[in-house]
Amino acid sequence: MVYSTFQKSQKFLASSRQVHKTAAHVAAQSAPEDTVTSSFASFIRAARPEHLSPTVRQRSKRMILDSIGVGLVGSTTRVFDIALRYCRELYSSVAVSSVYGKPGVKLSPTLAAFTNGVATHSMDFDDTWHPATHPSGAILPALLAASQMLPPNSKPNGLDFLLAFNVGLEVQGRLMHFSTEAHDIPKRFHPPSVVGTLGSAAATAKLLSLSSAQCCHALGIAASLAGAPMANAATQAKPLHVGNATRLGLEAALLAGRGMEANPLILDDIPGCSGFSAFYSVYQPKPLSAPGEHHEFLLEKQDIAFKRFPAHLGMHWVVDAALSVRNLLINYAGSFSPSLIRTIMLKIPVSKYINRPFPSSEHQARHSFQFNACAALLDGEVGLGSFSESSIHRQELRELLDKVVVEHPEDNVANFDKMYGEVALLLHSGDVLTGKCDTFYGHWRKPLSKESLLKKFRSNASHVLPEEKIETIITLVDNLEYLSDSSQLACSL
Repeated sequence: MVYSTFQKSQKFLASSRQVHKTAAHVAAQSAPEDTVTSSFASFIRAARPEHLSPTVRQRSKRMILDSIGVGLVGSTTRVFDIALRYCRELYSSVAVSSVYGKPGVKLSPTLAAFTNGVATHSMDFDDTWHPATHPSGAILPALLAASQMLPPNSKPNGLDFLLAFNVGLEVQGRLMHFSTEAHDIPKRFHPPSVVGTLGSAAATAKLLSLSSAQCCHALGIAASLAGAPMANAATQAKPLHVGNATRLGLEAALLAGRGMEANPLILDDIPGCSGFSAFYSVYQPKPLSAPGEHHEFLLEKQDIAFKRFPAHLGMHWVVDAALSVRNLLINYAGSFSPSLIRTIMLKIPVSKYINRPFPSSEHQARHSFQFNACAALLDGEVGLGSFSESSIHRQELRELLDKVVVEHPEDNVANFDKMYGEVALLLHSGDVLTGKCDTFYGHWRKPLSKESLLKKFRSNASHVLPEEKIETIITLVDNLEYLSDSSQLACSL
């Protein structure tokens, strides 16, 4: 019975990629012409591999490799174990899709996407874009799961996969530009839970070759499945935001492919009846131009930020500033001696959920300016081990935290493109040493080198995979455009 159901599902998916005649009545029900929503649907449908410039291809492959790496190391976390156990115990389904870091373990496609999405964000180690969101983790797990779900004669090739990934990125980026509110560090909802869900729906719809009308409905369905509050930042629930975004976007595309319909004006600004505008107080949607010589993908002009250590992006400014002033103190005194420090002054932007004077858990520590600055001062680095229970609760670290004072200069705004981090040490001698960081290494203005990105990936993947498999994944991603079967990438995980 289960096998028969799966066979039917495979037949549906194969026909979806060919826009099967039995779905023609859905395709015929087009969204109204000349609307914002219909322009997005048309873009998803019309995008072709030749529309991706060499820069976009190269940057997106860096994102794919990094996202897989942080997902693999994320499979070692407690929150991942909870999510995986939940999926394996509570659900019974045909298991065809791979799980990060768990060779031999398979789940149903939507649950594999969910679990891998949780892994990707479990350490807050995944990439960040501007306006602020985590784009890769919301779409890559859905595409990996979907590539394994399709029958052998309908497998998308590597170029199809790369195109779908970039379509998902483009939709997320364009949605973030609908509101000036989205440019700042979020306060109300976690962006990947909103734009990521629609990005996942768009990417999956592209991979499955849905019609323009079906793409439109997929976006509408995804909007009804989107959203998560910022109050759950710095808790084990935050990784669920990315897990749900990638899973629910995949489900939205599958439902649209089966004929489910939604409001065809979901992205448009309709007075008195909010669609996507419900998420923003200021909302100014713009149509998405057709792909081609006059359309430039956002990734072409706005690169991505890759994190060097597993914490909220804002922490990278204060860590680099702290490391800078630590070197000044060593030059001043001959060694780093906390006893010389009377006060540690942090100059940071106003952002309540990452201003945590005394974090008590790993997730709070990853979202604490104070903790990350003091850990960098004390240890001369911040890495995976910095967020262990034993590291967080060290007496010498607590003594440094007791010395921290925070200031919020007016020119230091809560915006990843404009903020800075400054750490000043006020010494008992009366001297003041100051370190400041305007752009950390890994930010889009100062991108990680290829060597640094590969070093990060190999380090992350080595926690769960042997060296041979790690090098295989690197080769597969590097040559993604030339794969005849994109599911090879998912199978290698």
